[in-house]
Amino acid sequence: MLFQYIDGFLNYLRVEKNASRLTLRSYKTDLVQFFDFIAGQENIPVEKLPSESLNHKSVREYLACIQNNGQSKATAARKLAAIRSYVKYLCRENILAENPIAAVSTPKQEQRLPKFLYHQEMEQLLQAPDLSTPAGIRDKAILEILYASGIRVSELTGLDLNSLDFEEEYIKVTGKGEKDRLIPLGRRAKAALQLYIRKSRPTYLKQENRYNQAVFLNRFGDRLSARYIRTILNKYVENIALNQRISPHTLRHTFATHLLNNGADLRSVQELLGHAELSTTQIYTHLTRDNIKTIYNNTHPRR
Repeated sequence: MLFQYIDGFLNYLRVEKNASRLTLRSYKTDLVQFFDFIAGQENIPVEKLPSESLNHKSVREYLACIQNNGQSKATAARKLAAIRSYVKYLCRENILAENPIAAVSTPKQEQRLPKFLYHQEMEQLLQAPDLSTPAGIRDKAILEILYASGIRVSELTGLDLNSLDFEEEYIKVTGKGEKDRLIPLGRRAKAALQLYIRKSRPTYLKQENRYNQAVFLNRFGDRLSARYIRTILNKYVENIALNQRISPHTLRHTFATHLLNNGADLRSVQELLGHAELSTTQIYTHLTRDNIKTIYNNTHPRR
């Protein structure tokens, strides 16, 4: 009976691997969908699936079903990663004697280059908020920090007042796996953030929420959500008639691309972005080929 061990697996991820709530929720969803698929194929209740149902054939059929339903190879790869992790747990706990899906290969990924803004476009976006209003001052600080630090939108919404060190010009963010890292703030982002805290944030504080430590607040005095920050960004993209759809993650891509274009080394960018693997950061090198070619032409003695 394989289905019954999911809760134990999720608890293992939470305690031993320090997995985030989002990761736990995603893994549970992926595993439940997989076992529902097998149970439907075999026409038996999911709780009664025997261990023999988890094999190379059933996983391959599930991956084929995902892609036939129009879902991407990236989605299939993510779901396979959840299944693999679960199987390794079952082997570790001696529930399975051996790994029955060891030979299943990961679907080959289409490599998409991340979108980013050119310097002029980024400057237009940063100048868009109206600094005569509390909302504009707040939004300016949000945009400046996203671009200056490259942090994820979830890391931005998670910022508390004690995360800010204006004297040393650092912010402390909590990333994936609940790992903390320090990010340089930058002169302009620091100024925008100080202006927000001094002039704008007090207007959002409500009496009942006066002890709220969240940096960025909405009109109800509560912590801003990631969804609302996307709404804010969409408003300014529309205001400046930027002819592309972007997200807060686009500013993260822009941060990394601009650093590399201006000579930053890949390892430093990896640390700033909070990537566990250098290979995740290397995708940005595809965006800097023209710059690399220029450097080569200007510096190689036999160019």
